[in-house]
Amino acid sequence: MKKAGVAILGLGVVGGGVYRILTEQREYFRSSQHVDLSVESVLELCGGRLDELGVAEELRASNIAEVVANPDVNLIVDCIGGVDAAKEYALTALKTGKTVVTSNRELYAKFAPELERSAKRHNAGFFFGGSCMGGIPVVRTLLDGVQSNRVSSMIGILDGQANELLTNMAAHRAGAGQVMKEDGAPDHAYDAAYQLSILASLAFHTSVPYDKILSEGIGGVTEADLSDGEALGYTLKLVAIAKNTESGVEARVHPAFLHKNHPLAAVEGDRNAIFLTGDSVGDLMLVGKGEGELPTGSAVVSDLLYAATHTELHYAALREQEKETAFVTDFRSAYYLRLTIDDEPGVLAKLSAIFAKFGVSIVDLIQRPAGANRKAMLSLVTHITHESTMRAAIAKLNATGLVKVESLLRVA
Repeated sequence: MKKAGVAILGLGVVGGGVYRILTEQREYFRSSQHVDLSVESVLELCGGRLDELGVAEELRASNIAEVVANPDVNLIVDCIGGVDAAKEYALTALKTGKTVVTSNRELYAKFAPELERSAKRHNAGFFFGGSCMGGIPVVRTLLDGVQSNRVSSMIGILDGQANELLTNMAAHRAGAGQVMKEDGAPDHAYDAAYQLSILASLAFHTSVPYDKILSEGIGGVTEADLSDGEALGYTLKLVAIAKNTESGVEARVHPAFLHKNHPLAAVEGDRNAIFLTGDSVGDLMLVGKGEGELPTGSAVVSDLLYAATHTELHYAALREQEKETAFVTDFRSAYYLRLTIDDEPGVLAKLSAIFAKFGVSIVDLIQRPAGANRKAMLSLVTHITHESTMRAAIAKLNATGLVKVESLLRVA
């Protein structure tokens, strides 16, 4: 039976989950996987957390040097979060020839090439399955499941917190500002962008840096958008989209309406999901718990088991390309617009004329009657057009003084 000693750096949510799984399932792994994974060292500065999880005194390390000097440690799990200390600790471990497993998506998205160069140089492994979509095995799927395919596109719900917020907003008819204030949630899509950077790079075999990804949060979403979107047959999600086209790579994270028949539209609460398209496999969807102590912990432990049972090392970094990847910024999409219009004769004709000038056609619309202020509300969905075309049309609409664009959201 193979034996491997594990050191855990950080006992936060994910680190605590890893510790629990390793200690509670040790005998199961011995019988089912024929490998003995034993926790040999834990680096955690919060003594209370160590006591809470029952970490034995002899396993408690005080610094990274003590961890890497332990001859019983073969595998080191990075769960400390952030990037500065995490990068330092990972490089220190790799330089001693110890394999590193990380769940830190920001670390991997920013520094994967450097970390994997160090791993190769020192004959160590570097695994990152827990960095994307928590317990959903999407990284392993891309590396070992669909590698016979040319993956042309992916669309996913990668941020469970944002998805839960949008689910609650739809259920309670509340705007994003109100719900996010109550839940203390940040208004950004960076977390999903880090994940999309990793997944698109793996799927397309090229470098998709996180800072090349269009990232927009859900803070501007209103109750009226949700209500009108539902009336038009759509559900709003924070989506991550990547496409590998002849013109280049398209990568973006933003709120978007999905038709209620779309497979991702039914993914509610804190669940994550991703919809992949390959040339041979066709459409493939993975869905499940994306975040949390045990879901992400399970992905990390799966990497540990893989590392302990595979002697040949393979690397799949976010590659540093000899030729820079081309990116598509003027992408094509359908759009949802919510407009305030003057309740006067000829206004709709002027709106239609402007759309016609820019080649924008309407799929569906609903109109709310004018109130005492003689302003009517109009919500519509367009056919697919270029982003630049839609922006130009909106500028022209606003310039008339008769139409005000209250909201613009993409339709995926």
